[in-house]
Amino acid sequence: MARNTRNLRTIVTRSLAAAGLLAAAVLAGAAVFLATPAPLLPEASAAQRSTDRVLYSEERGWLTFTPAAGQPETGLIFYPGGRVPPAAYAPAAAALAERGYLAVIVPMPLNLAVLGADRAAAVQAAHPEITRWAIGGHSLGGAMAAQYAADHPGAVQGLLFWASYAPASLAGQNLRVVSVYGSLETGRASFTSPEARANLPAEAVFVEITGGNHEQFGYYTGQPNDPPAALPRADQQAQAVAAAAQLLEILSAAPAP
Repeated sequence: MARNTRNLRTIVTRSLAAAGLLAAAVLAGAAVFLATPAPLLPEASAAQRSTDRVLYSEERGWLTFTPAAGQPETGLIFYPGGRVPPAAYAPAAAALAERGYLAVIVPMPLNLAVLGADRAAAVQAAHPEITRWAIGGHSLGGAMAAQYAADHPGAVQGLLFWASYAPASLAGQNLRVVSVYGSLETGRASFTSPEARANLPAEAVFVEITGGNHEQFGYYTGQPNDPPAALPRADQQAQAVAAAAQLLEILSAAPAP
């Protein structure tokens, strides 16, 4: 009987040890996956430069795009999607700067915005000339941008979602909200569900890009479980930028807070 008990204990101990090793391996694999950034496309790097219409800088690590002419009073702070390097959104930020707006892409620890949701505060402090702010992001970045707006009422006047949603209620805030998503998004329901809409002001605008997917909101590759888009990346980008510009235009026309 004692021998059977010892054998049972040995089996249990070894099983627990094996389970522990398996769990550690899974966690290690997940950590490596999360810490490995998605590959960038050439357009991303090409957009990281100044032109005759846009001034580019990387002060404090931020990817900052400023109109070469005039002084912008409206700006967008943008949080990247999970595992996506900030440069993936450089072409979109440059396009917004060409339209007359400040656009700042904020790098995140391990490329995960959940680890740096409050980083927008430093950007705002560094740009006192901006009187109207929008904050936004792609996927996880959009959710954390919404969390920043929820945690800092009145700090921003606009919120931009690219394939994302608000994890906390913003229904009572005086915010202009534009939510853009692709019709082929696997997470589309979570962006447009009654629960998602209930967390936003009633005037929130939803923009569906027909044939758009998740990855084409940036210039990167390797998005897991993402169906192929049914339109060129440049076309999806143009529609996403147009929706962002519309939000910034509305903020620019409003009285300064």
